[in-house]
Amino acid sequence: QVQLTESGGGLVQTGGSLRLSCAASGRTFSTSAMGWFRQAPGKEREFVAAISWTGANTDYADSVKGRFTISRDKAKNTVSLQMNALKPEDAADYYCAPSLGRNPLSSFGSWGQGTRVTVSA
Repeated sequence: QVQLTESGGGLVQTGGSLRLSCAASGRTFSTSAMGWFRQAPGKEREFVAAISWTGANTDYADSVKGRFTISRDKAKNTVSLQMNALKPEDAADYYCAPSLGRNPLSSFGSWGQGTRVTVSA
């Protein structure tokens, strides 16, 4: 299993930027694609971005394409999400997890506590 700790959230104005970080431990991290997911109040958790285990391939939800960039540092066991041009609809709790396609990898363990992003109009 993998342990996940997200950080970097906060309050930002529309059009602003934030950089989220996910620290992961466990063997799964080094051999798995990793994804970022988000959940807004009253909504289901949704896919945001994913990166292959090599870091060579990335995938983004249409709603964030061109504004968000996912990256990973395998040496440091971290995955980052650079978020630019933030919109109020980006406000949510953000989570990282090992992923398969656009879904969290089954049986990866437990979600971390997430990091909250608030975007003011």
